[in-house]
Amino acid sequence: MAKKKIMLGNEAIARGAYEAGVKVSAAYPGTPSTEISENIVKYDEIYAEWSPNEKVAMEVAIGASISGVRAMSSMKHVGVNVASDPLYTASYSGVNGGLVLVAADDPGLYSSQNEQDTRCVARAAQVPVLEPSDSQEAKDFVKFAFDISEKYDTPVIVRTTTRLAHSQGMVVLEERADIPDKIYERNISKFVMMPGMAKVRHLHVEQRLKAMEEEGCDFPVNRMEMGDTSIGFITSGIPYQYVKEVCPEASVLKLGLVHPLPRKLIEDFASKVDKLYIFEELEPVIEEQVKSWGINAIGKEAFTKQGEYSANMLRNVILNEKTEGIKAEQVPARPPILCPGCPHRSVFSVLSKLKLHGAGDIGCYTLGAVAPLSVIDTTICMGASISSLHGMEKAKGKDYVKNWVAVIGDSTFMHTGINSLMNMVYNQGTGTVLILDNSTTGMTGHQDHAATGKTLKGEIVPAIDIYNLCKAIGIKHVTEINAFDLPALEKALKEETARDEISVIITKSPCVLLKGNVFPNKCVPIPEKCRKCGACLKPGCPALTRNEDRTISIDETMCNGCGLCMQLCPFEAIEKQAK
Repeated sequence: MAKKKIMLGNEAIARGAYEAGVKVSAAYPGTPSTEISENIVKYDEIYAEWSPNEKVAMEVAIGASISGVRAMSSMKHVGVNVASDPLYTASYSGVNGGLVLVAADDPGLYSSQNEQDTRCVARAAQVPVLEPSDSQEAKDFVKFAFDISEKYDTPVIVRTTTRLAHSQGMVVLEERADIPDKIYERNISKFVMMPGMAKVRHLHVEQRLKAMEEEGCDFPVNRMEMGDTSIGFITSGIPYQYVKEVCPEASVLKLGLVHPLPRKLIEDFASKVDKLYIFEELEPVIEEQVKSWGINAIGKEAFTKQGEYSANMLRNVILNEKTEGIKAEQVPARPPILCPGCPHRSVFSVLSKLKLHGAGDIGCYTLGAVAPLSVIDTTICMGASISSLHGMEKAKGKDYVKNWVAVIGDSTFMHTGINSLMNMVYNQGTGTVLILDNSTTGMTGHQDHAATGKTLKGEIVPAIDIYNLCKAIGIKHVTEINAFDLPALEKALKEETARDEISVIITKSPCVLLKGNVFPNKCVPIPEKCRKCGACLKPGCPALTRNEDRTISIDETMCNGCGLCMQLCPFEAIEKQAK
């Protein structure tokens, strides 16, 4: 009897890679894709790594594919932007061993800076896309992706979304396929993309997409589910589940291959139903192509291009049921906030005191943008804090950026911050860069990186020394400070922002949630000393609350004893005690 297991979508993707005979996996952590690699690493047959960024991860997978083995790279949708350079070229060069990119989109913006649709990138890159609808399909589609990758000589994208990545379903487990390595043969016309070779390979790309459009009509991932022909849906991914929930009797064309579209199959289905809806999240990728073929269909004029779809949305439109659900004003406010004892809060409290603006980056420290800290002014993308600060200085002059600092974390600095810092040095920038080194990739769940000294597999390796790296690229003024040493941090910020040279301040304190952290102390208020000034409350630590008499209480179950509130109290009304 086949073994079954309930799996997250991401866990099922990892299982699919294992069963498909994958030998190399490379990724950079990013919600909602992170758990793919965290599960792949459990399979000893697969080499798995955290790469410094998605471009490198994609290139590692491409190199493994060229050598003749099946390889996979995983990332979130904005990571595909970083990886797009090698991806576009790999589309031309094709593969040797199967090559799959898992791209996790984020409709609804649960943890991202935009809602981009990877299908649009895939169309531009001319790379086929599969889109599963549940955990079983997540596993099966990964395996099918490797098959068609090798059959059609192309990288393949498996597109998921947050809802699929983080929901669970029953999965039938199978054995790992014994896939022999492909023989590597030198072939510069295929793998060296100079203009003369690329022109020929472009023809191959067009031919393979045409073949997949025709043959995709018979792919097992595409299927017609004929029911009531008065209404029909073309859908894919998680939206398919909503269609089956709300309109179980309707006819459905469920697409697993969403690029290139199986035209004849779609035309056949459309001819069998009276009224056709196209139900797809985000961009009208399917809709625009279907309508361009002269097929009458209802799409974004009835459904939004923004946010995550739901069964209630479908009920409202199709069944005319007014299912509003819970209204926003009925939900208690729960703003995002830094954890108690977070070293970023300490740093931001000093920036706030000095009235410095922060050019921000991607990570937990984006929470410094909101009250009560309110010191981060910009967030663009990974590594952009340093580059944007440099742009401000070149636009407005040295004096302008003396009221600014670039704020970036250690993992993000490894990702793309290093290049930005080199650019500042090379082009004679003068800003101050603040690297908040909390010894992990915090926001995505505490993954290691090149500066932590540990690999995805838990192996101890030499750690990149950020201080010496900054020195090595020519920065004279580099300072390391404990994030909770407020006097030293304030002094350093005043000195470094006043310089007419580039400078770097590295605040070193580990994330409070890292495994193994032990907090021997807690902070305790002394009510009789409290003057009710509220200075300890300014950084917004959730462990602190004001009592009815305006004195302070500290929740000992939340307090990590960082001592920030104690340092801020001018009346010594808070003390540390052993737990």
